[in-house]
Amino acid sequence: MAVSDTLAMTYGLCSALSWGASDFSGGYATRAAGVITVAFLSQTVGAMFLLNLVLLLGAPMAAAGSLLFGALAGLCGAMGLMGLYTGLSKGRMGVIAPTSAVLAALLPTLFAMLTQGLPAASTLLGFPLAMAAVWLLSSSGGMTKRQLSSSRELLMALLAGAGFGLFFICIDAAGGEGFLWTLLCARAASISMFGLVMLTRGGIPAQSPRQMVLIAICGLLDTTGNALFAMAADLGRLDIAAMLCSLYPGVTIMLACLLLKERLSFRQWGGVGAALGAIVLIAS
Repeated sequence: MAVSDTLAMTYGLCSALSWGASDFSGGYATRAAGVITVAFLSQTVGAMFLLNLVLLLGAPMAAAGSLLFGALAGLCGAMGLMGLYTGLSKGRMGVIAPTSAVLAALLPTLFAMLTQGLPAASTLLGFPLAMAAVWLLSSSGGMTKRQLSSSRELLMALLAGAGFGLFFICIDAAGGEGFLWTLLCARAASISMFGLVMLTRGGIPAQSPRQMVLIAICGLLDTTGNALFAMAADLGRLDIAAMLCSLYPGVTIMLACLLLKERLSFRQWGGVGAALGAIVLIAS
């Protein structure tokens, strides 16, 4: 395997670690604040971090086309979060989370296969195993008949998955040169969308210092995950980067197990095993 492919895989897995830890921090923060509030504030923190990093490093400006793709990525990501949070607020995580996560991995995978051709046979075998891992890790349990028949629930899951999948595609299309500016542009677009929602709800509620620490950690880790994904997609194939970083639910679950003493279900342990098998196949 070429050095660039190895680095791309490493960045993809590190992106999953960052996003998984970000979701854990953000999810814990939403226990005391609304999900839209946490999303808006965490995205703002991430944008401030990116802006300081850009100025500190003197990062080269991205091309106009890259900035446009960055803005589209931000809007798509915000759309995905809105769909996910709307679905989860109804208490139906068992179908929303796994369906959206699998679709988010599937869309860029199919796109890359159409535009870049098929990957190696062993890598291709790892893809369905990785999608099975995402489903098992994300799912909180069996789905009831009511859940399966809810058209609104399915719509929110599809909206979330499509938003995240299109985010991956747009970030990859933006290219790696000047990617910090591209990510900053994405953040500006998502903040604008969430800001409009916050205005309709009467503004931003005050947060305790402890809450702001959790929200800041969420924003910093999410931004780091975005940057790592952008580097993984730039160095390697989009489908491999998207599939690896989509394993982030496993990190969230493991942190909940270690820090909150939550127990993994039988299907989640199956997801852990499937994820490890998928990583081995994709890396071979």
